[in-house]
Amino acid sequence: MSDAQPDIKPYVGPEENIPEATWRAVILGLILAVVLGSANVYLGLYAGMTVSASIPAAVVSMAILRGIFRTGTILENNIAQTIASTAESLAAGAIFTIPAMLLVGAWQEFQFWPTTLIIMTGGLLGVIFMVPLRRALIIDRKDLTYPEGVACSEVLIVGQQGGSGIKTIALGLGIGAVFKLLVSGFGVIKGTVEVAAAKASSVFYFGSDMSPALVAVGYIVNIRVAFQVFLGGMIGWFIGVPLLQGVEPGAVPLDAAWDLWDSEIRYIGVGTMLVGGIYSIWSVRHGVFSGLSSLKGISGKGGSTPNTLRTERDMSLIALMSIFWLTVIATLMLYNHLIGSFGTALAAGFMMIIAAFLFVAVATYIVGLVGSSNSPVSGMTICALLMTAGVLMALGIRGESAIMATLGVAGVVCCAACTAGDIAQDLKTGQLVGATPVKQQWAEVLGVVAPAFVFAPVMGLLHNQYGIGDGLRAPQATLFASLTEGFFGEGDLPWTMVQIGAVVGVAIIAIDAVLQRTGKDIRLHIMPIAVGIYLPLALTVPIFIGGVIRKITSSSNATPETEASDKGILYGSGIIAGEALMGIGLALVLTLGLKLRQFDITALVSVILFTLFLTSYWAVSRKRSS
Repeated sequence: MSDAQPDIKPYVGPEENIPEATWRAVILGLILAVVLGSANVYLGLYAGMTVSASIPAAVVSMAILRGIFRTGTILENNIAQTIASTAESLAAGAIFTIPAMLLVGAWQEFQFWPTTLIIMTGGLLGVIFMVPLRRALIIDRKDLTYPEGVACSEVLIVGQQGGSGIKTIALGLGIGAVFKLLVSGFGVIKGTVEVAAAKASSVFYFGSDMSPALVAVGYIVNIRVAFQVFLGGMIGWFIGVPLLQGVEPGAVPLDAAWDLWDSEIRYIGVGTMLVGGIYSIWSVRHGVFSGLSSLKGISGKGGSTPNTLRTERDMSLIALMSIFWLTVIATLMLYNHLIGSFGTALAAGFMMIIAAFLFVAVATYIVGLVGSSNSPVSGMTICALLMTAGVLMALGIRGESAIMATLGVAGVVCCAACTAGDIAQDLKTGQLVGATPVKQQWAEVLGVVAPAFVFAPVMGLLHNQYGIGDGLRAPQATLFASLTEGFFGEGDLPWTMVQIGAVVGVAIIAIDAVLQRTGKDIRLHIMPIAVGIYLPLALTVPIFIGGVIRKITSSSNATPETEASDKGILYGSGIIAGEALMGIGLALVLTLGLKLRQFDITALVSVILFTLFLTSYWAVSRKRSS
């Protein structure tokens, strides 16, 4: 296999040696990792969705390194965004699973070292399993485009001419922070405006969260994903809730609607996610096996030789195996601590290694094919959870130890899959801009280890003030808690609803297959729809609005470059960070015992203020970055 990169001419040639992994790039990357990672912890617990930090991190790093220091290189900017985006993806893995420990009652608070080790070991496995796949799934596979990675490379290349996107991000940061202060600090704006009405024994509901961050999410993931999430919400709330006909005489319609969704309808989303995860793994099996088969050609130095081009140097096999065994030992110690039985810990560790490697390969392939927004991480984690639960049940392991083992495996695997998908995008960015892969890979290791220590305190702070499962709904963590309690605890899952969801999933796949054969650009991806069914409708509405804003303000002949430098994306990234950081700040203020004055404002005022915000988003996104 040749060391050359066929058909790709990197921005910085392999013969050039310019500053890359400098101290200032690394330190800036770590600062951004903590800020953006914390923001995604809040967003994921609130809405069950996270967004990529690559582009905002790239813009901020360019503004600082090129704007302030005036000597920053494109490769330094790439290192900074690599570290920051790795921590962001790690946050997604953490909030999807670890809060389930509290929801099942196994923990009363976030335990620092177990939480940190689950995040760290999962992230490291994502890195070391991804590195050997770089050549097979990023360099050699021309059918895998890695859209977010390409977009970020365009931002970095355009930024060499000097970008002004930092002002747009700062504006969004301020808007998001002020809006969150008005909602959660002073109560000037209602968090959710909703209404329900009963007719006979059926109930009809509509509502929307007044959240700028969710609008930003919809804008960033684009109209296709935003619409499909909203479509899932319509299936659950406009069809499922009225058809259940569970309203008792004299019941409050709003309470009845939420009770029906919570006890029945959301489990349709569980069944749909499960089918989506299995189908996604099956549909990419040939590509994954093809990529894995090419690993036979890797040498003892991780595919590098003394004559290997700078842009083709990977971490050595010695380094990879050292990290691997340290991670395995740490994971076994962690599982033994959580479970209290070394035998069960050994079984859980064995399942974790198999599942992590499998889903890292699958996640890498899928994000290359359809992008990170459509990656079925929830479905893959459900599959890992079911695999682990099945093995433990076959071994006769029950009770709390089985719950902890299952959630422990799911947590590590989810972190590994989330991290690997993001790393694949970063390595694609590196290929296009001419980065040194080995330096990027060590930056990713650093982006896992250092920020991992921050997530437990942040989640603990948010839980103490907002309540995970209450003020912060934590949809995926609630799902995993319900599944494990249904298998090993006293929980009773509505299996009929899960089965209906599986049928819905099969129907979505069939419809998508028909759409694909027509050759039209309209598709139905199962995971966004499944997530929409599982989420409260009030969360999907602002996401859809954000997608609509992007649709009506985007040019019909938009290119990857103009899409990547979209001011609406930068504005939205700032909004998400601002709302999240203000949420964390308010939690700290309330923890210190400080009280803020509360106002009782009508829903109409809230809608008017939210509409003014939407107008500002429309105005900003009409202007494209140069």
